[in-house]
Amino acid sequence: MDASAKVRAYTKQNFTRTDNEIVVVRAQQGEIRLPQRPVLDVTSVVAIGTGGAPDLPVVGWEWDGLDIVRTCTDSPVINLPELWYEDDAEAYPGTYRVTYSHGDARIPDVVVAVVARMALRTLTAPTLAGGVTGETIGPYSYRTDGSGVGTAVLMTDEDRRELADAGYRPKAGMSMVRFR
Repeated sequence: MDASAKVRAYTKQNFTRTDNEIVVVRAQQGEIRLPQRPVLDVTSVVAIGTGGAPDLPVVGWEWDGLDIVRTCTDSPVINLPELWYEDDAEAYPGTYRVTYSHGDARIPDVVVAVVARMALRTLTAPTLAGGVTGETIGPYSYRTDGSGVGTAVLMTDEDRRELADAGYRPKAGMSMVRFR
């Protein structure tokens, strides 16, 4: 259980199929990168209003078939609020509610291999958990265990590299700067 939790935390992925999950995300220059992959379907995109502005369904959004939803397209859309055209950050600050389905039918082989290696290492060569203190002074050594816990599951650099090479670790992010 600890090994799979560490892999999920490192990759920021769940690896199970989820249908119609609703997430609140920010767009960066008209693009929303969905957090869980693989994305199977995107069913709705709603712009979240603030300061009394209503939430509005986005018309004309495009999904690239992978993990990006574009909220601004080249096609003209009639009857959208004037605030959107003026890019009013106070009424519509670029936050969206997206409904989408994601995940694999079965856990990817590379993830299973990494979790199995982590568990095998823990069983064959256990590592002391936090709270265990040992010290050697000259020919004398002693050990104290204040926590009462057993062993710790460790993820190696090789495990991290293998998951990253398989595409399960985001390599970079995007940030937006506004000057007023």
